[in-house]
Amino acid sequence: MIILSNTCLAAVGGDNLINWTAMTMTLFGGLALFLYGMSKMSAGMKKAAGDKMRSILSAITKNRILGLATGAFVTMVIQSSSATTVMLVSFVQAKLMNFVQTISVILGANIGTTVTAQLIAFKLTDYALAMIAIGFAITIFAKKESFKYFGEALLGFGILFFGMKLMSDAMKPLRTFEPFINTMRGLENPIYGLLVGTVFTALIQSSSAFTGIVIVLAQQGLLSLEAGIPMILGANIGTCVTAGLASFGASRAAKRVALAHILTNIFGVLLFVWFTPYLADLVRNISPSSEEVGIAKMAMETPRQIANAHTIFNVGIALVFLPFTQILSKIILRILPPRAVEKGVVPVTWHLDDSAISTPAIAIGLAQTELLRMVKILKRMLSAVIEPFISNEEKHDMVYPELTLRQGIDMREEKIDYLEEKVTKYLFKISKQNLSDHQASEVYAMMAIVKDMENIGDIVHRELVPLTDKKLKLKKDFTGKGKKEIRDYHISVMKQMSRLEIALEDLDFKKAKKILIKQEKYVDVEYEHRMAHIKRVQAEKSKSIITHEIHMDLMDTLKQIHNYLRNMAKEIMEVEKHYTKQINIPYQRPQ
Repeated sequence: MIILSNTCLAAVGGDNLINWTAMTMTLFGGLALFLYGMSKMSAGMKKAAGDKMRSILSAITKNRILGLATGAFVTMVIQSSSATTVMLVSFVQAKLMNFVQTISVILGANIGTTVTAQLIAFKLTDYALAMIAIGFAITIFAKKESFKYFGEALLGFGILFFGMKLMSDAMKPLRTFEPFINTMRGLENPIYGLLVGTVFTALIQSSSAFTGIVIVLAQQGLLSLEAGIPMILGANIGTCVTAGLASFGASRAAKRVALAHILTNIFGVLLFVWFTPYLADLVRNISPSSEEVGIAKMAMETPRQIANAHTIFNVGIALVFLPFTQILSKIILRILPPRAVEKGVVPVTWHLDDSAISTPAIAIGLAQTELLRMVKILKRMLSAVIEPFISNEEKHDMVYPELTLRQGIDMREEKIDYLEEKVTKYLFKISKQNLSDHQASEVYAMMAIVKDMENIGDIVHRELVPLTDKKLKLKKDFTGKGKKEIRDYHISVMKQMSRLEIALEDLDFKKAKKILIKQEKYVDVEYEHRMAHIKRVQAEKSKSIITHEIHMDLMDTLKQIHNYLRNMAKEIMEVEKHYTKQINIPYQRPQ
């Protein structure tokens, strides 16, 4: 019997009267808290462990089992298979790992997402408010950032379970509402279940969140295991939609990683969906049973069974595809073959990915990798620009022989300007995220470093290149000693650039400190060379007199580059200073 009133639409089911307005508000309010709690928990875990995830992934070898385990562990911690995929893309682009290696990690990432479902299946809703209170207290009163992040994760976990409790309580009246029960039974048709799981996961952009919602329905006895399995299989297809959309406009490497994710999930679903009854029987045999009967029995048993089915499915996919990673990679490379290498003078970014912004630890790593690329470009500029001062021979670019030495320098200066703009904007976007103090110090240090790199590019292009023209017009060479001094001082700049590259790659504070120590030595070396040249001028050596102005300007310009390198080393040391304060280690400023 349906009853309409001024405030609510009610339906009679058995002895219960359903207040649809109150139920809808509670249901959507609980869903909002559930999704917010999951986001909060994920954010806390990312900040607590995210900085270590990139180094763990970069240590992967060709061992498939290790790759599988690493992918599962990283995704379990950062609670996002998409974030793991972004890291994989950056490693492939940076040639830290090959595409074949990423497939085992992707399979492991799918296993990592099942951990959330297992946790949700435990009936911890009675302790939700206690978790919220403890998590909030830790967040407010803890002094160490690592404890604060743990508190944030626990707070999110508590909010998640409180949202679950609200949704679960809201849906209790539906136990006796026949139209809804019939609808849920209809989902036992695998096609309907797959469709619902795919669409809803694509809409909420999280397979873990949708699986949690399915488990909440099961906790009220509203969903059978046979209906739940197709829905979680559909969630695995729905998460592929997200990965596919994210790869549009991305690099070729990103498209391959996304395609590997899509193919393994879709083929896995097509393989498992026909065996849903057998999977259901297996799960029932290995899951705890209850002595209750009817709906109460379903409510007690089905949540754990669905979580176990989710885990078995993803582990099963991994075991099926793991021996065939080489074959799968060949198929994907045929679908997306390598493009002809551009003789690429067109400036582009290689590593920056906007989809990683919401995971600062990953985004910072991508920006750091792009900075390392800038260092390599600057090293080639500096290596090329000294040649006209040392030799009068016409030379071509070492990397792009079709370009002259000058054209190669011009091209790289354009790249440096382009990258400075793009990296700075990317870092600014990261700075707007919820960063830890240490992450914030890294971002601001990199902003300063990228600007100093652009300044070095300008010095090479605007000061050293015109100086080569001036030297060529003289048609006179430096003295043998003068040429040696210039070469030696230039070598010192190149050594400092190499030290900066190492310091920046691993945030190696000792290497940064070495740059500062060496800088003091090079100040003395520059002074000695300057005095030696002045003595040759005073001795009225003709070559020294004619080339005096160029010699002094060249040494002054190289000295400016040294100063910028020193500034960049100081920025890295400032990150160390902040880090040591954070973990209560006395900081000693380099002497």
